[in-house]
Amino acid sequence: MIAWGQCHETQQNLAFGKGHEMAHTQQESDRGRWTRRDVLAGAAAVVGAATVPGMGQGQQGRGKREKSSDREQEARATGLQPGSVGKIVKNGRIKQSICGGCLSRAKLDREQTAKLLVEMGLVGRDLVGPAEWPVLKQYGLVATMVPGAGSIKKGLNDKSMHPKFMEAFRDNIKAAAEYQWPNVICMAGDRADAGDAEGMDNCQAILKEAVKIAEDLGVTICMEMLNSKVNHPGYMCDNYPWAFELCQRVNSPRFKMLFDIYHMQIMEGDLIATIKKNIQWIGHFHTAGNPGRHELDENQEIYYPAVMRAIVETGYQGYVAHEYSPLRDPIESLIQAVKACDV
Repeated sequence: MIAWGQCHETQQNLAFGKGHEMAHTQQESDRGRWTRRDVLAGAAAVVGAATVPGMGQGQQGRGKREKSSDREQEARATGLQPGSVGKIVKNGRIKQSICGGCLSRAKLDREQTAKLLVEMGLVGRDLVGPAEWPVLKQYGLVATMVPGAGSIKKGLNDKSMHPKFMEAFRDNIKAAAEYQWPNVICMAGDRADAGDAEGMDNCQAILKEAVKIAEDLGVTICMEMLNSKVNHPGYMCDNYPWAFELCQRVNSPRFKMLFDIYHMQIMEGDLIATIKKNIQWIGHFHTAGNPGRHELDENQEIYYPAVMRAIVETGYQGYVAHEYSPLRDPIESLIQAVKACDV
């Protein structure tokens, strides 16, 4: 079995089985800087770590204790800190979680992050690996999206990777189910590996098999929609017709789209009408401001309260995860984002 985190190179050349060491992955996780590529890169072997909840934590205990006072001093210097924020969520009709980048500059450890999320009324963390899972469980939080199979450049449209991806699906769906996490992520892959028609056929073929496992274990596979104009040139699942046709072909309640609002605003816009029309095929949402992928504020073009109200009106019961990189104080920015989406 491949160890968690052995498979990361760069966002331009992500593929299973290529060089990234455990120590670097663990270090990034401790700083709260988990990104989509960190999660996807290690997706092939979540189960090995997930079945040993304390794995990888003891060896870092001394270093964490030695650094805790430094982190506390830095947190005090920023003004807002855990324990002084209070409950921000008032309505709770949108279940909000966060990706690691939202708070990376706050320099909080796992436990401090969990305490802050509980204090604010958020439900969990998104795109997190198994090293984070025990603390989330301890505080009654949810890992709203965890590793599945495929990567941005090497995804399900590459038929040659299907045996490896099926192994990843089997292991990672089982690991998610054991922790009662709702979703695992997958990626379509790059158009360099297939045209749109062939790519859809290839994705359909592996997903038809993977959803059998997901249906048995009560976990939803979510394929992320990304923009190919700005951030991910060549990415296949970048438009509404292709994405929702794939959902119809697979035709399972355990396969849906991860609708990234930032990415799809760049590609096609028409957010509210599209969400309402296709909500049965949407299993998860990500947020960020456009342009720039920063705060959900008046310096960007998406009016998030209206989008969130539209989502509520559909009866959607899933999660909305913030995935922006703040330019201002990270806790102040998170408060603002939560308020914008708490409709």
